[in-house]
Amino acid sequence: MTTLPRGSAATGHGPVRRRRAVAAVGAVSAGLLVLAACDKPTPMATVTVGKTSKSAEAECYEDGKAINREKATECTREKAEDTISVPQGETLRIGVDPEIADEGWALWINGQQVISPLKKTYYAFQGVDLFAAQQGQSAPKELNISVVQQSGEDVQGVWNFKLENADD
Repeated sequence: MTTLPRGSAATGHGPVRRRRAVAAVGAVSAGLLVLAACDKPTPMATVTVGKTSKSAEAECYEDGKAINREKATECTREKAEDTISVPQGETLRIGVDPEIADEGWALWINGQQVISPLKKTYYAFQGVDLFAAQQGQSAPKELNISVVQQSGEDVQGVWNFKLENADD
């Protein structure tokens, strides 16, 4: 009977097996690096009018840490990616992830807070006329609304949407 030397290809040990092990360790390491580099997605906010819904990730979000008021106001003025058309008197529905509702959230219009913070995951503003003409001015063609996660004066995140006056 012939004995093969230890580490030869015939026994399944040696350079071939070591290369496979090194390749497997390299693949696992690369996968872990890719996962570590991924950002955790921000909580979502959704605006619904009629049958149309738009969802967005935060414009500004520091993983639940406070954002100073000036920075938050700047964030509310950033252009939203999505536009939703709103007919006069239509119900505006806003849904937020529980993570946002736990802290509380307020609706801001064109950079100004218009309601006190709510601690609900869903709220409907029924029959609201967001595009009502102000005294001596015509009705606006569009509005920028923001869902602002806040607890008192502390702001943790801003989600922006653009509303378009469907009746204009």
